[in-house]
Formats: sequence, structure tokens, C-alpha cells
Amino acid sequence: MPRYIVFDVETPNHLNNRMSAIGVSVVEDGAIRESFFSYVDPEQDFDWFNTRLTGIDADTVADAPTFGELWPALEPLFSSGVLVAHNASFDLGVLKKCLDAYGIDWKPAVPFCCTVQIGRRLLPGISHKLDCMCDYYGLELNHHRADSDSTAAAEILLRYIRAGADMESFIKTYRL
Repeated sequence: MPRYIVFDVETPNHLNNRMSAIGVSVVEDGAIRESFFSYVDPEQDFDWFNTRLTGIDADTVADAPTFGELWPALEPLFSSGVLVAHNASFDLGVLKKCLDAYGIDWKPAVPFCCTVQIGRRLLPGISHKLDCMCDYYGLELNHHRADSDSTAAAEILLRYIRAGADMESFIKTYRL
């Protein structure tokens, strides 16, 4: 079974080109084996909507590293497996924009899968929003908190794996 790097990002504003927080849960051998969380100084202004949604503002990230400073800690994790996110196109898009903004040349493409897309195939006819899936599986969630969201997405992924999902058929390539 591959190693899955389940991650979630929060953003400071409507541009969705910087992170204000990141949570990572590593799934390996049928369990969450590792977790990582950090606030991130986006070096941008916060929109009131994003602050209300995430609880993160300029004061929260005042002493946090920038993405460029945090990348050396993230890169070994992100390079160690298949990237996974709930609504992966959003989180991967933010990751790509951060890499570009900080001039970081990582990889031309990465393997990924999306727990929303997997869920739609395995469980048609229900809502696949993160909070709805957590209710469905009886999982705790402090929604729009990157650490809680990444843990919840990892738990959902584990439910799909334990149900016998052919994970190889869901892995795609994201061009960075």
C-alpha cells in the first residue's frame, strides 16, 4: 500500500494563492502514523471572510514561518508519498501558487488523489462536503482548522481503503 500524505490548507483571502495554515496527516500501513501542523505567515492581508471562517488573522501568524521558511520541513513529507486532499484541486492549487510565489522548483508533477472524487464514486447520492462525510462516519471535526481537516480527510481515506477501494485507480497526476 502506498504512503498517503493527506493535507489541508487555509488561506488568508479570496486570492487563494498563499497559506495561513497547513495540516498534514501521513497514512501508512492502514493508520495515521504522523501529523504536522503549522500556521503560515502569508505575507498578505487577511479578508474578513477568511478570518471569520478559519479564526486565523494577522496576529495569529505574527510569529509563524513564511511558506518559504516552512518548505524545508514540508518537502520531505510531500515527497514521500501520494498527496491527498478533500477537494484536492483547491489545496494543490494553493500549493502550486505558493511554490511559484517563493520561487521554489520542486517537481514538475506529483501523484495525488481526492477524497471527494473517491467518495462520489464509492458513495453516490450523498453530500461529500467534509462536515457531511464526518457526520456520515461519526468523525470529530473542527471544520476549517487545517489540522482537524487533514486528520478528518485521512480518516475518510482510511474508511475507503478498509472498504476495499481500488486506490490505484484513483491516483492521478497533478502538474506543478
